[in-house]
Amino acid sequence: MIGSLLIANRGEIARRIIRTARRLGVRTVAVYSEADADAPHVREADEAVLIGPAPARESYLVPEKIIAAAKDMGAEAIHPGYGFLSENADFAEAIVAAGLVWVGPPPAAIRAMGLKDSAKRLMAEAGVPVTPGYMGDDQSDERLLKEARSITWPVLIKAVAGGGGKGMRKVERDEDFLSALGAARREAKAAFGDDHVLLEKYAARPRHIEVQVFGDSHGNVVHLFERDCSLQRRHQKVIEEAPAPGMDDATRKAVCEAAVKAAKAVNYEGAGTVEFIADASEGLRADRIWFMEMNTRLQVEHPVTEAVTGQDLVEWQLRVASGERLPLKQDKIRLNGWAMEARLYAENPATGFLPSTGALEHFVLPQDIRVDSAVEEGDEVTPFYDPMIAKLIAHADSREDAAAQLAEACAQVEVWPVKTNAAFLARCAAHPDFVSGAVDTAFIDQRLEALASPAEPSQQAVEAAAAAMNVADDRADASPWSSSEGLAGFRLNAAKASVRIACNGRIFEAPTDADLEADVLIADGEVVVFERGEAFVFTPPVAQGMDEASAAGDGAVRSPMPGKIVSVAAQPGDAVAKGQALVTLEAMKMEHTLTAPFDGSVTEISVKAGDQVSEGVVLVRLERT
Repeated sequence: MIGSLLIANRGEIARRIIRTARRLGVRTVAVYSEADADAPHVREADEAVLIGPAPARESYLVPEKIIAAAKDMGAEAIHPGYGFLSENADFAEAIVAAGLVWVGPPPAAIRAMGLKDSAKRLMAEAGVPVTPGYMGDDQSDERLLKEARSITWPVLIKAVAGGGGKGMRKVERDEDFLSALGAARREAKAAFGDDHVLLEKYAARPRHIEVQVFGDSHGNVVHLFERDCSLQRRHQKVIEEAPAPGMDDATRKAVCEAAVKAAKAVNYEGAGTVEFIADASEGLRADRIWFMEMNTRLQVEHPVTEAVTGQDLVEWQLRVASGERLPLKQDKIRLNGWAMEARLYAENPATGFLPSTGALEHFVLPQDIRVDSAVEEGDEVTPFYDPMIAKLIAHADSREDAAAQLAEACAQVEVWPVKTNAAFLARCAAHPDFVSGAVDTAFIDQRLEALASPAEPSQQAVEAAAAAMNVADDRADASPWSSSEGLAGFRLNAAKASVRIACNGRIFEAPTDADLEADVLIADGEVVVFERGEAFVFTPPVAQGMDEASAAGDGAVRSPMPGKIVSVAAQPGDAVAKGQALVTLEAMKMEHTLTAPFDGSVTEISVKAGDQVSEGVVLVRLERT
């Protein structure tokens, strides 16, 4: 077994690897940027090395710094985690050339699967079914449009070097193709340094099915069954589960055998995931499931496979990298129950899921399920890295029980003042269609307003806020950040009969003599009530500049984070509808569309394409019509 391991990553995956390494007696070395100096993975590793400034391109994406850190600290091996350099064949080769152990597949396998177009050609030659589409070298607008028309709409544009939904666009009609192509190319170039794309036929009712595979250096390859990752938003996974709902044994056998065949075609070693797209318009059928791509690393969603198989996949990785055979043969790997994982992001569904940054002054996660967290209370979410802050993993005997367990866990999340998608996740997991297994990749888009629209506080939450605000008036010097008195599972009661309070642009009048329990924070004249994954902020109406006529908000559309203005889709005087695109902002290598919060007219545009903006800047002002 490897004796010492440098982890070339950060956040929850670094902490996850450290846990298994510690259990196996492997010494761990963390690397960190200046922004991560106080991060949990740095505290938990046996040793840690600073590798550069906050931007990833100057720290986590610099192979030379990571290899030098490993050699300086006497580490025998490097584990890349996922993201960053995990699928960089040159990095893997450099590690081996430096006399270190690479915890991952051979560089040749990474290269073979690294570009989606060449990987699909290779899989077709190996007898693995592939999605119909265009993978040619001619990347001219004219040729791509011609091929898209021949494939027939709808068509999916995908970056050949892409992943995580970056550089991907669905196009449903001729007139939208060139603008979508331009956006996909820009995003791909920013994220991967390569703007080449391929085209695929978009399945009528697409399901994202993937198979966990593992190989060793002795020629053995096994699968650990499938996962369903169909619940997505903007092609990024939201909730993953194992096994796939509605998959019968015959289809499972065919898909898993195809995944093993794909791995064997590139002499695969270590952990990998073979991704398939399924046309589920007539249910899951083996003849309508096609190879999409292979991720040559450990996946974010690997915990659901661990839950249903009882295996530690990081341990498998370390054993394979140490030259051992796979821990189990295929006939010894069993499915047990159902598992689901929800990705908790620091993002605000009310602003189109734009990332939210800042200090985690209050951070409470559920205690009765598995939680893989990147951060802890008091840490800071910065704009430099992916905003996923935790993964919540439920495991039960049945799918219905797993969904209920996950929904309840998401509803228990309490985070402030950073915004999260916890309530959105809870609504997804509890939705009757999801619980019944009627999922596909359009599930969220088709129900987005119901799933993502800001919820209204319950009467109980309003009454708790009213009582707490009255308490705050009497206890003005209280500070919830330095005292447990501010976070109440306490009983609230007060002498005043009622109080007027504002929340989400509405004014409420509620009694202050409620005798009920509520989780609240009191600070700076505000009361925060946590309910169903939401954080409702109550203030006196005057604090929000509101009366009944103006309670819907001031119409200012602000930048939710630092970024660059890509385009402006409105002009002063334009009439706009709620949800209509106003400005496109590029931030964290993704394009984010800011939309109108209500029907109205544009009174002011403060930016133009190309402008760099900081967080909180007013970009557009609207007035109601």
